[in-house]
This record gives sequence, C-alpha cells and structure tokens, in this order.
Amino acid sequence: MTAPDISPAALPDRQADALPVAGRAETRRALRGLLRPHRGLAVAAFGTLVAATACGLVVPPILGHLVDVVLDGRGAGAVTVPVLLIVAAAVGQAALTGLGNALVARLGETMLAGLRERVVDRALGLPLDRVERAGRGDLVARVAGDVAVIATAVRSALPAIAGAGLTIALTLVGLAALDWRFALAGLLAAPIQLRTLFWYLKRSTPLFAAERAASSARTQQLLDSVGGADTIRAFGLGDRHVAAVEERSGHALGYALAANRLATRFYGRLNSAEFVGLAAILGVGYLLVGSDAVTVGATAAAALYFHRLFDPINTLLGQFGTAQEAAAGLARLVGVADAPVAAGGGGAEPRDGSVDVRGVSFAYAPGYEVLHDVTLSVAPGEHVALVGTSGAGKTTLAKLVAGVHPAGAGRLEIGGAPVENLGEDALRRHVALVTQEVHVFAGPLADDLRLADPAADDARLRAALDRVGALEWADALPDGLATVVGEGGHRLTTTQAQQLALARLLLADPAVVVLDEATADAGSAGARRLDAAAAEVLRGRTALVVAHRLNQAAEADRVVVLADGRIVEDGPHDALVRANGRYAALWEAWSGARAG
Repeated sequence: MTAPDISPAALPDRQADALPVAGRAETRRALRGLLRPHRGLAVAAFGTLVAATACGLVVPPILGHLVDVVLDGRGAGAVTVPVLLIVAAAVGQAALTGLGNALVARLGETMLAGLRERVVDRALGLPLDRVERAGRGDLVARVAGDVAVIATAVRSALPAIAGAGLTIALTLVGLAALDWRFALAGLLAAPIQLRTLFWYLKRSTPLFAAERAASSARTQQLLDSVGGADTIRAFGLGDRHVAAVEERSGHALGYALAANRLATRFYGRLNSAEFVGLAAILGVGYLLVGSDAVTVGATAAAALYFHRLFDPINTLLGQFGTAQEAAAGLARLVGVADAPVAAGGGGAEPRDGSVDVRGVSFAYAPGYEVLHDVTLSVAPGEHVALVGTSGAGKTTLAKLVAGVHPAGAGRLEIGGAPVENLGEDALRRHVALVTQEVHVFAGPLADDLRLADPAADDARLRAALDRVGALEWADALPDGLATVVGEGGHRLTTTQAQQLALARLLLADPAVVVLDEATADAGSAGARRLDAAAAEVLRGRTALVVAHRLNQAAEADRVVVLADGRIVEDGPHDALVRANGRYAALWEAWSGARAG
C-alpha cells in the first residue's frame, strides 16, 4: 500500500475555498433584522442608560456649588442638601447603570442567540461539497470561535460602548450648559482623538479580519492532522504535520501580537488628547473667572466634567478593538447565514435503487483529476465492493454517488434520475452515506435514533437496534433508550457508535447505501459484529462498500478495483482471484497478513 499524499505541502489552501464573508451592507442589514423583533427591549435599555447618565451629570455642578459655598464662607447648613443630593445621585446612577447594562447585555445575547440558530440552521443546509471544499475547520471556527468572540463583546463591550457613548454626549451638553466656551475648549481634544481613531481603524480593520482567517486556518490544520493521526504516525509524517501546525499557529499568534502592539500605540496617542483638553478647560476657566463671567465653582465643575470624559472616551475608543474583532466575526457568521443552501429538489424521483455512473471525472482542484472517465452500473439490490490502494479514488467515487460532490464531467443517475435533478431532500431519502467518522449526538439514545425517523415509536427503535445486534447493550444502559449518550453522557464504544449509525440507517430506509470503511475502526471482535450488522442493513438494498478489509469484498456480489482514478478490474471475487491480476495480488497480500 502506498502512502497517501497528506504532507502539509499537499494539503489544500482552505482559505481559497473558505465560506463567504458578508460585506458591511449585508452585516448591517442582518443586524437590523435581528434587532427588529426586540425594539421594545432596545428602547428600555437606552432609556435606562440615559437616566443613569443624567444622575451622574448632576454631581459636578453640585461639587462646583460646594466650592463656591466654601469660598463664600457660608455655614455648614449650606452643605447638607448638596451632599445628600450627591449621595442620592450616586445611588441612582449605580442602580440604573446596573439595570441598563443588564438590559443591553440581554438584548445582545438575545440577538446573538437568534444569529447562532440561524447560522447553525443554514450550516446544516449548505451543500456538502461546499463544506468539504472549505474544510470543516472554517465552519467550526465560525460557529465556535467567532460566536465566542461576539459573545464576549456582547457581554462586555456592548454595555460599555453604550454607556460611554451616552456619557460623552450628555457631558458635552453639561459643559455647554455651564458656558459654551467650556464646550469649545473641551472639543480641542476631539481632532486628536478622531485622528487617532481613524489611524487605528485603518490598521486594525484588516488586521482583525486576517486574525480571524488565520484562526480558521489553524483550526483546519489541527483537524486535518488530528483526524489523520493514525496514518500520519504509520508513514512517519508527524514532524511535518507538527511543523504545519506550528506554522499556522505562528501566523495566528503573530496577528494577535500585532493587534496588541497597535492597541498600545493607540492608548498612548489618546493620553496626549486628554492633556490638551484639560489644559484648555483650565485656561478658559482662568480667563472667564478673571472677567467674572463664571465662578470658580463653575470652572471646577467644567474641569470635573472633562475629567469624567477620560474614562468613557478611553472606553469607547478602546473598545473599538473588541468591537472590530466582533464585527469581523459577525461578518463571517452572516456570510454563513446568508450563504445559499442546497437545492430543495427538482421534482425527479428515482424509480428504483440502481446506480449508473457514465464517463464521470472529478477533480478537487483544477488540473488535478482524482477520477478519470469512470463508468459503472449497479443493479437494484446489488452489492459492489470498491477496492484499491490509498489514493485510488474509492472514497471520491463513493462521495459522488452519495451526492457529497457533483461530478465534474459525465453523468450520474440514481434509479434512472440524474443526481442534479433530484435535489438535496430526494437524494437524502434515497441514498445514505455511513463513514467511519460516526457522531453520537448528545441526548437520550432514543432521540439520537429518531434523527433518522422522527415518527418512529419505541418498538421500531428497539427492532432496529435488535437487527444490528445492539439491543442487548442498549437495554443494559442505566435508563435504557432514555439514557443520555454522547458528550456529557454515557460514552459509547467505537463498535456501539457504529451499530447506532447502522440502526439509524435502517430507520431511514434508503434504497441505496454507501459504506465508506464504516467498520474499519472497530477491533477484530467488534469488526465481526459490525460486518454481521452491515450485512443485515444492506439486505435488499443497493450497496457500494469501500472495503477496508478484503473479506468484505469477498462477500460482495461484485468487486470493482480502482487504480489512479480508473476502474481497472470488475467482477466477482472468485473470478478476479483466478484472473491473477491486481485484485489477486491484493487478496494474496491481505490473506498472508491475516495468516501471519
């Protein structure tokens, strides 16, 4: 058996085929759509934050009044009411700020939940070929990593930005109320702040987008390397894959460090704006007090107002980094949410379980064909084993028949109907694919089985488990069919998980079954049980079996041998062994390995 080309250099550039990223207009439109059902909550959150900010704005004028009281030499009684007002304002601001932030966070979480559900729903409906070309890492990074980034922004950045924005706007109003010249003096800092912000946005926007893309590439590399760990170890490719993981991790780390360096320079420039603004306020106050235009207390209040702006301005501008990172993640999520789903169906229905492949060729990348002019006819109910060395094209042919990829050239029919005319729903009803990568969904075992047939009662579930030899261990579970399995529940063995997948297949009841090394990961005892279960499931159905063990080929009606993407032998097991060709050599090597 030759080593498959899974070296890092041979791995596809997933970013070239990555899932779409929404533009700004599409992202804004998606946000408006998510906000529309929750306008009442948005109004309540905004109103509460306005009230909280107003409570805080009364404090500087009161403190300025106290300065004037002291300078005028009034008695202690003149201080009592202002102090009580300050206490009341502080309590009111704290309570209203907490409530407002909670409402903003609730609004954000509710919108995020809606987006997450929309993304997952759309992701499950994407054409399988599109997901395969992009790589599962890209999709996983979006529904996991990008959602986590947005969730962090919703819980921290969104309330902080909302509160800071209101504080800045209303504080400028307060400055103007004291004297319009104070407001003008404070605005001297604005050009520096705006210039700093534009400087930052120009550099940070592409940087955060690149960081999220690098994170996706790192996730995909990890999935590729971990998923092929056994093969990588067998062919001594570990060092090259570790180097590839290090390289893509290094890219992601490099972007993260660049973002931190940019933020440090950003805050340094903001500090200079604060010094300019505060100096201008004090200078204008000095002149106005000298001309008796305002009191010392009013100048103190103006200085306090401007000083109060330091934190919200820094918060608002500083949170742009988090907001931009979240915006980059949001654009990636909206790109998935708005991606075209698989076709719902063209009205064609297969007449039987026959499979007809005529002159089919296929390439994962232009110019690199994996299948070349393959022609194969499978009669209804016939079992065909696909055999060949690694890289021969067995799995690719199986995926084409299962509808995962469209044929690049040629014609592929199921039951006389062209696959492209069936549509996703009809194809899934008539053709089922089971691979060695079986997922056990978290939840009760019965719910996992009912994914294949939601209307199935417990009797049908038990009958399906019994036919694949799984009823005994299912009944032995703590709560029987109600036992929670999968992540966080009862862990199933590899053999049990494969039996569960075969039971689902029985419940789905397709006419055509494609088994892509579906029993390859089980041990010898488990493999025998799974072979028996697979034979039961395939009875009366058309089957294409990618044979990992050649005893599966020996039990099939026909054996199709592929080499370099072409069919080189086709016939019953015994006839091919007597022909002393490629299959006979594979059979002899496999039989000798078993005997040894």
